Amino acid sequence: MSRPHHNDAEKGTLEVHSPQLAANPDLAKSEKKPVDLDVFPVQSLKKDAPVSPSNVAKPPPPPPKPKKMSISKYVIFIIWYNSYRRFFSVIITLNLIALGFAAAGLWPYAQKYPGALVVGNLNFAVLMRNEIFGRLLYLFVNTCFAKWTPLWFRLGCTSTLQHLGGIHSSCAISGIAWLILMLVNQFKAKYIYSDSILAFGVITVIALLITMTAGLPWVRNTHHNVFERNHRFFGWTSLVMTWIFTILSNAYNSTDEKWDRSGVYVVRQQAFWYTVGMSLLKVPVDIELPSPKVAVLRFERGMQQGLLARISRSMVMEYHAFGIISCNREGTHSKYHYLICGVQGDFTKSLVNDPPRKIWTRQLKFAGVSNTSTLYKRGIRICTGTGLGAALSTCIQSPYWYLIWIGSDQEKTFGPTISGLIHRHVGPERLLLWDSKERGGRPDTMKVLKEVYDYWQAEVVFITSNYVGNFEIQHGCKALGIPAFGTLWDF
Repeated sequence: MSRPHHNDAEKGTLEVHSPQLAANPDLAKSEKKPVDLDVFPVQSLKKDAPVSPSNVAKPPPPPPKPKKMSISKYVIFIIWYNSYRRFFSVIITLNLIALGFAAAGLWPYAQKYPGALVVGNLNFAVLMRNEIFGRLLYLFVNTCFAKWTPLWFRLGCTSTLQHLGGIHSSCAISGIAWLILMLVNQFKAKYIYSDSILAFGVITVIALLITMTAGLPWVRNTHHNVFERNHRFFGWTSLVMTWIFTILSNAYNSTDEKWDRSGVYVVRQQAFWYTVGMSLLKVPVDIELPSPKVAVLRFERGMQQGLLARISRSMVMEYHAFGIISCNREGTHSKYHYLICGVQGDFTKSLVNDPPRKIWTRQLKFAGVSNTSTLYKRGIRICTGTGLGAALSTCIQSPYWYLIWIGSDQEKTFGPTISGLIHRHVGPERLLLWDSKERGGRPDTMKVLKEVYDYWQAEVVFITSNYVGNFEIQHGCKALGIPAFGTLWDF
């Protein structure tokens, strides 16, 4: 299978090269009985690293090339048909059935209030990507169901929250379909509608189709700048245009062909109320450039674990999401939080070539799958490359999460700030750092992960890696019966 190109730095797609962050595999202090864990410590380059001559060893010989696991077609299908696609299938199916009844004239409500179905679907699509709604949803689940509920229920909660994008996509497509049907019906009776309404409807449909095209997985993953500059901008533009089109349609009296509907009449229409209910700030930023391949951004104030920040050089245009690292266990009470930005696209290259003093960000951060880590008693966070940015905060703020980081020349590439955060806040009994350059290659990831999973007695594994790494680890976990959640590209 060919590997697509991805441009989201927060997804851990960067493969970089630098010296080793030290790892102390001494598990004697663990309250659980250690097992034979395949961990190899190497000499640290940092004076303050938690190692001593007694537990420092030379790097082992290059590891043997791991055998590829045999994955059944059933496992591949189950992972492919995830909650995202299930949400998508159900909502699209229901809307298509409803569209069929409406087109056949068998559903009077849809014929009388088509605008309500258009704007209702589109508003619900926007709601799924709204930071306030998302944070409230995560807060409710994490507060009410943490640790005491059955594991299968907590896994279901995480899966549902992670795949809300399936509702976003299906409602958006359904809204466009309803708008097209509404416009077709208006053109069939165009003699009773104003030309301005029909023209505005056509422009709105075109804007929505551009938005939908820019959000397709192929465009999003291989031409990410096109996605950022068009999907979000045209999305909000077309949503406002849809509101205006719906209100104009309600305000026009087709009986006498005049704009003589009062404001009271418009307000009484269902479609108007579906248009109701839909903070950016430029903040100082310090940028550390430990290598030409990574920029470490530092912002004031701490954050809870499991959040992502959207940043941009422009107030309106492209916003890029990165995992937030809060520097100590105080979380929101710490002084700073950090973003790891791997240099891949034009935006991240500009952070290295022309570091800004201030940058636009959304003050209210949105929650990622790691935010549900509080649901579980113990877990593992495995990541590669810049995927550390989305993983580290969980392990810093909770002593019940184990960190596995696989990369190349980690300390040189990611710098002393990130190295210091790891060594100061993640104990050696729950830390495995694998430098593929120092060790001569990548580990047998599933063998290492299975050993750590058994030793740590974890309930779940969260994965942040590139497309190929995520595919292999997630399918391997499913085959071994290990609950795992991987990176999404909103397919």
